[in-house]
Amino acid sequence: MPTAVPLPRDSDLPEAAREALASLPPLHVFRMVANAPASLQPFLDLAGSILVGSELDARLREIAVLRVAHVTHSSYEWTQHVRLGRNLGLGDAEIDAIAVDGPVTGLEEEGQLLCRVAEEISRDVRLSDEALAAILERYGVRQATELILCCSYFNMLSRFLESTRVALEADDLIGDRTPGEVAGDAGVSG
Repeated sequence: MPTAVPLPRDSDLPEAAREALASLPPLHVFRMVANAPASLQPFLDLAGSILVGSELDARLREIAVLRVAHVTHSSYEWTQHVRLGRNLGLGDAEIDAIAVDGPVTGLEEEGQLLCRVAEEISRDVRLSDEALAAILERYGVRQATELILCCSYFNMLSRFLESTRVALEADDLIGDRTPGEVAGDAGVSG
């Protein structure tokens, strides 16, 4: 049996963590973070700031998140965000284009830029001057910063998910929710 960090039982958690988890869809990612109870609410707050409080279009953000998940080989993150991306209108052809090895060429110019940004942050840590200039010109300071923060957050999350060995839930717990609705379930707002 492979080694994995176990998901905590409610009886293992302080009341605040149990209450936070009760307000969320029962996704393993949230329960795993609760193993570090002091980090659960800040984790949810940061997720909410990215998924609810951002001016960056949610559909565009999901393109970047999916590229991070692909580049970092995070199967949990990929699977959940394919569902969320579809709920925001991403089609199979777009999702397939994001999942290529090497540069993404099967999307329109904006999608390719988002994938480039996500890939550079994931692979190189630092954006190239060209990519940074392109997102500043296209999105302005606020949304460019939100995009960089989003890609950075999902890089952290993919590393957490893969290192703790979070297993995918047996059932689809996302349903027709959008990412903002999943984060909003925790009472997180922008």
